Amino acid sequence: MINKVRHRVLNLSLGDAELRLLRVFASVVQHGGFSAAQSALGMTQATISTHMRHLEERLGLRLCSRGRSGFQMTDEGRLVYEAALELFGSLEKFQSRIGEAQGELTGSLSFGTVDAMITNHALDLQGALAAFHRAAPRVHLEIDVAAPQVLHQGLLNGSYQIVLMPSVGSVMPHFRSQPVFSEVQKLYCAEGHPLFIRPDADLTDEVLGSQSFAGRTYMLNETICGVNFTWAAATPHMEGTLLLLLSGAYIGFLPDHYAEEWVRNNRLRVLAPERMHFEDMFHIAYPRNKPSRAAETLAQAITANTQAVPA
Repeated sequence: MINKVRHRVLNLSLGDAELRLLRVFASVVQHGGFSAAQSALGMTQATISTHMRHLEERLGLRLCSRGRSGFQMTDEGRLVYEAALELFGSLEKFQSRIGEAQGELTGSLSFGTVDAMITNHALDLQGALAAFHRAAPRVHLEIDVAAPQVLHQGLLNGSYQIVLMPSVGSVMPHFRSQPVFSEVQKLYCAEGHPLFIRPDADLTDEVLGSQSFAGRTYMLNETICGVNFTWAAATPHMEGTLLLLLSGAYIGFLPDHYAEEWVRNNRLRVLAPERMHFEDMFHIAYPRNKPSRAAETLAQAITANTQAVPA
């Protein structure tokens, strides 16, 4: 089967249209389905489906199944996906090296980060992106906002060349990892929640543990700040957590900078802040062996636009 797939891929005429179809397929795989990939691709589900059908017709292979059981890749689809990632990586390296030979940075750079960065006082990400554009105006920058586990996997499979994420852990042996700032997470509830008007003195571990808790899909269901929370909902993004909290039905952790406007407007309340808090250390990570100059340039721009949060 491997030889069959390789034969079909090798005989595919690779023009811009075919590369675009392969990139659509790769995005669908990385996001876990047609619907989930809509936002990243800027396409409707029907358009994605049409692109996938055209790719399957050109390859003569069935790449995936989609139905009530959800999105699933076929064995041929997995092989094509792996080959596509190798192809994209080779193209990016080629473009980068040609640019370097010409004395300038060219090609494309895939950058992934988590959400809720715009309100972070420790990082001027927009300033970093402006500095990167000044240094590498011919590099096509692609930014994706995703959960940490998606960013981690994307580094491993090559769909991201550089990421900004918390708690990189196991990616550090395989990638250059550079700590840049820490983020404080505190526990909140919203107006309308029973704990919103209760004094902190009443917020024992037992009381907090009895509330419906909104966690993150990438966090282990374990003790946090000494409390065994009752997980009742989960989301990979801070915006999802905020929506759950604003419903008045849940308590949950948010970055303090992301929550501060809602606290100031008396829509959120921080709960027992003296003990219900923890820090996430954020890292820049990119390949250890032969990273692109564009990735190194963006890493330098992010570092230069990071500063300690004022006490």
